[in-house]
Amino acid sequence: MDVIDVLIVDDNPIVRAAMSAFLDADDRIRMVGEASNGHEGLAAARRLRPTVTLLDHRMPIADGLSVVGEMGLYTKVLALTSDYTEDVIASMLRGGVRGYLVHGQFDPPELLRAVLAVAEGRGWLSPVAASVATSLVRGQAERDQEQRERAERRHTVQTRFGITRREREVLNLLAQGLSNASIAIRLGLTEKTVKNHLNSVFGKLNVSSRTEAVLLWTGSA
Repeated sequence: MDVIDVLIVDDNPIVRAAMSAFLDADDRIRMVGEASNGHEGLAAARRLRPTVTLLDHRMPIADGLSVVGEMGLYTKVLALTSDYTEDVIASMLRGGVRGYLVHGQFDPPELLRAVLAVAEGRGWLSPVAASVATSLVRGQAERDQEQRERAERRHTVQTRFGITRREREVLNLLAQGLSNASIAIRLGLTEKTVKNHLNSVFGKLNVSSRTEAVLLWTGSA
């Protein structure tokens, strides 16, 4: 493996000094820079293109979450922070961090292993972060399954009641809460034409209101 260039972004100078001293002692790693807030860190990442950036979350001027997405364009990001709240961890993971270490839940050798793993394109998570990541994956799988089931129900309704392509478009927008006027603008139709489509849909579905139509179309009925 080539030498791993590492940037550390943390507002605590003691943390920066300790992490830098430990990592720089390893022949496989070269510390290339430090920054004390998100803005400085993003500028440094853009300029230096380090292999790995250790990124704190809670910092003045700009926190880690506000820059992690763009920073990921220039470097692999390893979150290194004392924040272990689920919302922050989930947001950082969605933002693209390759790893997440929580202060107090790792020792120096694990930090080194994490940096090496992230540099190689693998992930590394503290136990609390791993738990959140598992929940995110499970939640996404459940949402995907629900979306598939909803699509299947809509297809069944469409086939059973002879809903046309245009009526399907109108129903989808109706389910989003759009008014007739907004649907007309979105589809490039007149408001009267939208109303005619809805009247046709109401007749096919044997319903008398927009709410009933939406409930049946979305599978909530």
